[in-house]
Amino acid sequence: MKENIFVRQNKKKWLKYEKEIKHLGTLSTQRIADLYQDVTADLSYSQSQFPEGRVTSYLNNMALSLHDYVYTPRKTDFIHSTIHFFSYVIPKYVAEARFEFRLSFFIFLAFTIAGVILAVQDMENIINTLGPSYVNMTLENIKNGVPTDVYGNTDETDMFLFIVLNNLRVDIITYSYGVIPILGPGYIMMKNGVMLGEFQTLFFLNGVGFQSMTAIWIHGTIEISTIIIGGAASLALGLGWVFPKTYSRKEALKRSALRSIKIFISIIPLTILAAFFESFLTRHTEYPLFVKLLIIFGSLAFIIFYYVILPNKIRKEEEL
Repeated sequence: MKENIFVRQNKKKWLKYEKEIKHLGTLSTQRIADLYQDVTADLSYSQSQFPEGRVTSYLNNMALSLHDYVYTPRKTDFIHSTIHFFSYVIPKYVAEARFEFRLSFFIFLAFTIAGVILAVQDMENIINTLGPSYVNMTLENIKNGVPTDVYGNTDETDMFLFIVLNNLRVDIITYSYGVIPILGPGYIMMKNGVMLGEFQTLFFLNGVGFQSMTAIWIHGTIEISTIIIGGAASLALGLGWVFPKTYSRKEALKRSALRSIKIFISIIPLTILAAFFESFLTRHTEYPLFVKLLIIFGSLAFIIFYYVILPNKIRKEEEL
């Protein structure tokens, strides 16, 4: 075989290997072993057929990179590893779970719309979902001209700690429901979606819809996003072993758990941030409108960048 034919037959594969070698820390031990074995096999053939060829030098450099990674002791750099994990590993898994993200978003959206319809149809539906005491308190606040005063009646620190613990508990429950494929996370998102739709409609029915949104969505933009992201992680957990592809169900469950738990980890700092916003910022209704909108749309921009734009960028780079 001529050198140019050998290169043409393997070029696409080697380019893919190059990209993987740049991110060896994200690969499984088995994948690294497979890469090393395949590259060294190609190198052996190249050395025997084209000892002075450029392709031999190219493959030798690739094999050395793999050899150095496998056999060189490495010190753990916590900061570098953490940055790499959040800037590359999580977006990579988000890209792989894009179907689950879309499904989670549309399930939540559908039930939110259902909540709006139920709220418009009958006030009793809102009362049954949110509870009579909460609805009566909110109506009283609206009457007094402070529709979102519920966020300002508790000490900031106490409120923050309570919300963090409660929302993390909800996040964990949402994720764990993934063991019941689709139905489990679907049930959680149904409850939250209907509640959101009825809750927000309550304010619109009483003429303070926009005013309430500029307060509630200061924290709600991130909080609702964590529900959708948590739902996607939950769906990824369950769908992985329902549709194992070429893997055994045990292996498929291990792989789906690995992927989904990393997606789930990404919502933990977001949950804490949403709790901070709710406890310390939402209560300040006196803030100028542009400040409130800056927080809301800034939060939305971050969510879109981190969970849509960055994963798509990484996916496209790896497909080249």
